[in-house]
Formats: sequence, C-alpha cells, structure tokens
Amino acid sequence: MSDTSTREDTKFLECEKQYIFYLLIFAGGVFGGYTFVQRGGIFCNAQTANLVMLAIHLGQGDWNGALYYFIPFLAYLGGIMLSELLAFSIKPLHLMRWDTLLVGIEAVVTILVGFIPQSAPDQISQVSLNFLAAMQFNTFRQAEGVGMATTFITNHVRQMGSHLVQYLHHRKPENFNRFRRHSTMVVFFVAGAAVCSFCCKIIGDYAIWCASGIEIFVFFRLLYADRTYESELLYRKPKGH
Repeated sequence: MSDTSTREDTKFLECEKQYIFYLLIFAGGVFGGYTFVQRGGIFCNAQTANLVMLAIHLGQGDWNGALYYFIPFLAYLGGIMLSELLAFSIKPLHLMRWDTLLVGIEAVVTILVGFIPQSAPDQISQVSLNFLAAMQFNTFRQAEGVGMATTFITNHVRQMGSHLVQYLHHRKPENFNRFRRHSTMVVFFVAGAAVCSFCCKIIGDYAIWCASGIEIFVFFRLLYADRTYESELLYRKPKGH
C-alpha cells in the first residue's frame, strides 16, 4: 500500500469529526425534550423506556396503552432499516454522502413538525422523530475512531466512569481525553433537552426548530466537504460501518 493511500485510510471524514457529533447529540436532546414535553410523553431517542411502559401496560391488561408505546418502537425499528437501505441507494448518484442527505432530511422534517398543530394526533410527531432518531443513531457511529451515540447518553455515562477510573489509576492522557469527549457529549445532550424544554414554554410546538437550525448548519458543512475536498471519498464508509 502506498503512503498516499495509507494517509487516506487514516484520515477522518468530515461526518466523523467530533464537533459534528456534539452538534448532532444536541439535536438529539431537543428531540427527546420535545416529544416528552410537547408531544405525548414519549421518548423518541431510544426505546428502553417505551418498551418498559409497553410491558407495564401489557401486564395490567391495558392493550390500548400498550399499543400507544408499541407504535414508536415500530417507527424506531423502521428508521434503522430504512437508513440501511437508503445508504446503499444514494451512492450511485455521486452527489453527496448518505450522512449528509440524512441531516438535510432531518432539517426539513423537523421544520415541518413545528407546523403540526396541537389538534393533530401526537403520533404524527412521535413517529416522525422516532424515524429520524433511529436513522441518525444508525448512521453516525464513530467520532474520530471512538464509538459514539448521538441520540442517547447511557453508553457515554458508562464510558465517562470507566475512563475516569482508568485515568486516575494509570494517568494516561488518552483515558482523560476519552473521559472529556464522552462528558462533553452528555453536556450537549442535556443542553439540547434543557433548551427545548425552555423553548416549549415560550414558543410551544415551534421549539423543535432548535434542532432544525443545528441540522441546517451541519448539512451545509457536510455538503461543502462532499462537493470539495472530500469529493473523491464519497464511496468510503465511515469507520464503524
């Protein structure tokens, strides 16, 4: 293998940069805050809580209540599957990466969700954001070689504790760096949920646009990379795929 190809293989794509993941998990926090505060008390980011609620309603014989929580689970599963299919379909177009297109789709959908009136069923917003959260989670997997989730923080909390203990024990800078990066992901997620919750009190349904602004910025940043200095790397898979 040549030196040039070796450098290309080790270079991180723009969609793998850490700052992109910080921005996306902020948007993920907005998603969670929005569906819980404004749209029916559902968690769209991950499905553990929804499945627990589903099981509780099943145990109580409340079939309608169980169905209410089964719908977001199906939407999340569908989002994972759809992201896998579309990732293959976008490549032949040679216009942009799937990662870039997804963020653009997220921006459009979240803008439209803000226009959905309160009189409409909450499931419309829930299913839409469940799809987006699932596709984002499945698409953005590693930030500069480190496994990262951009829609929930359970693993980040585990990594924080693990790497902090390792740093205190071994004093290796890479352990502290990992601790810092996962901690920052947690901070950005909490900030997104907090900002959304605050905005829900002021602008109601439009609070989801807190995510739209972030997504628009990320979309154009990734699109610029796709069309200029990474135009020859459109077929390269991000690490973790």
